[in-house]
Amino acid sequence: MVQNKTFKLFSNCIPVKGAKRSTICDLQRNEVKLIPNDLAEILIKYEGKAIGEIKVIYQNKYDSIIDEYFEFLLENEFIFFTNQPELFPKMSLDWEDPSVINNAIIDRDSNSNYDLYNILDQLDELNCRHIELRYFNSIELTEILDILKYLENAQSTIISVDVTMPYNESLRNLNDVIIKNKRLASFKIFNSLEDTFTPPLKENMGFIIYTKKQIKNSSCCGLISKDFFVVNTPLFTESVNHNSCLNHKVGIDVDGNIKNCPSMKKSFGNVLSQTLEECLNKKTFKKYWKVKKDNINICKDCEFRHICTDCRAFIEDPNDIYSKPLKCGYNPYTNEWKDWSTNKLNIKTIQSYHLDGK
Repeated sequence: MVQNKTFKLFSNCIPVKGAKRSTICDLQRNEVKLIPNDLAEILIKYEGKAIGEIKVIYQNKYDSIIDEYFEFLLENEFIFFTNQPELFPKMSLDWEDPSVINNAIIDRDSNSNYDLYNILDQLDELNCRHIELRYFNSIELTEILDILKYLENAQSTIISVDVTMPYNESLRNLNDVIIKNKRLASFKIFNSLEDTFTPPLKENMGFIIYTKKQIKNSSCCGLISKDFFVVNTPLFTESVNHNSCLNHKVGIDVDGNIKNCPSMKKSFGNVLSQTLEECLNKKTFKKYWKVKKDNINICKDCEFRHICTDCRAFIEDPNDIYSKPLKCGYNPYTNEWKDWSTNKLNIKTIQSYHLDGK
């Protein structure tokens, strides 16, 4: 192993230090590796130094461990050696988006009386690219297909549509529907007969989830799980700079109220009497956009914080916007995952949200 050449991390391989352990996020291969905090310290503090120099810094007490660390880094192609480290700058972690709103959640139930197509037109004017449609009542697949056809004919800026809806007999085989509709990103079918998962059918889009779980309303939102981790450059850089859930987002609840998220209490107006743009221009609409993981209690000590989602609708302390997501069962101080709803410290908060532990 080269002892006198300086080492550099590949710019897309970024260490994230946690309370008890750390990660390396490979944003090119879309992978994450767990590493000891001691190795993270070397990568963060001493990148650009030679292995021999690093051994001296640690008074040659841990030479064999340091050699093992660098063997691991080389084996996983996280680093390379060079005599000219200045030629290899770090990757910019800046995040920019020209859209006023880039994603939206739209909730519907049997009592919703607002014009969905008008909302889609307004989102188009705001250059929105991603929407999630959440239906809490039974609807036919043809209604979804009509929406997709409308977006196609309008040449909408909306490029992906996620659909959450209850099971019915017409939803047994959705593969052809996914393949034929390029904007259709996913189906989540609840109240299903079984729990199944169909991997993406077209590049990174087109997965189908059937779940036996019952979803009655917007309180279903906000679950934090390792199953939802995403490792890529856009989401990582957004998390470093902004809130990984609410940034550049708008929500419409079942009654047409305009919110940061349909699951949140605060409303900025109603689509029956105000436009989305009017509500977006209100002073406090964007206050959550900058609540990033590095500022959130406990999350800031988590090794997964920049590949994880967030929730401000359901938090452990409703009076503190920097409180940990209520529906997260991970403890970065013990590295254990537990059922969030069984946490005795959260019982009163769970009851205040009327979640009943679900």
